[in-house]
Amino acid sequence: MAQINDVKGFIIDMDGVLWHGNHPIVGLGAFFSLLREIGLPFVLATNNASLTQQQYIDKLAKMDVSVIADEVLTSSMATASYLAKQQPEDKKRVFVIGEAGLRAPLEEQGFVLTDLYEVDGNGTMKGADLVVSGLDRTLTWDKLATATLNIKKGAAFYATNADTTLPTELGDVIGNGGTLAALEAATGVEAVSLGKPEPVLYQQALRVLDTTTAETVAIGDRLDTDILGAVNAGMRSILVLSGISSHEELADIDYQPTWVMKDISEITAVLRATFLGDSVENE
Repeated sequence: MAQINDVKGFIIDMDGVLWHGNHPIVGLGAFFSLLREIGLPFVLATNNASLTQQQYIDKLAKMDVSVIADEVLTSSMATASYLAKQQPEDKKRVFVIGEAGLRAPLEEQGFVLTDLYEVDGNGTMKGADLVVSGLDRTLTWDKLATATLNIKKGAAFYATNADTTLPTELGDVIGNGGTLAALEAATGVEAVSLGKPEPVLYQQALRVLDTTTAETVAIGDRLDTDILGAVNAGMRSILVLSGISSHEELADIDYQPTWVMKDISEITAVLRATFLGDSVENE
């Protein structure tokens, strides 16, 4: 059995690692119970920008897992924090494609959210300085049209992530990357994505954990986001095979996770063996 040594914190993806849609992955409760028992801190860091921090806390509570606000970091929170530091005070008008999980962090950072067809040249209206796109399950043609108009009039174009798919209990469905493809095709402008595999989300999570890259391990189910993001951030990683990526895909990429495991139940077994000397094998 593998050992996970010299670790003082985890950065853990959620979709495909902890659950599929609203269905928890087997072993969820035991995984978090062990992390509490052995005193390993963690940050749940997801590219999914649709839910707010509190909604993720509530979702986990329904699965009998208790976490606090500092243990949840979404790509929308990371995006809002990043943009707040980059944008001057007079350039904080933003048109959002996304749900409450993206809108709320932007408002908390002092951004003004613009409405449909609130674009320069439409009467006396003033358009957006930024267009930010995240997963939006209420996406409409009007939202796409408004985003297109703003981008074509010079609004900077950002994305919380570029994930093409999202794992659910019914299978993989379209992700924010599909929305970006439509907008990029219509405008000729490529979005700047701030979620994984860019290192921004991991860097913010490291500050919360107060650990170094050498002491921290990322856990995820996607090679092109979670694992590549860990590589870009300079940290070790565990690929779990309970979500998007398969073991066969490892042969087709020029980077690798540090460990490959079936799911969080296997991680739990490895951690028990490493930290507690437990010889119980993962089923």
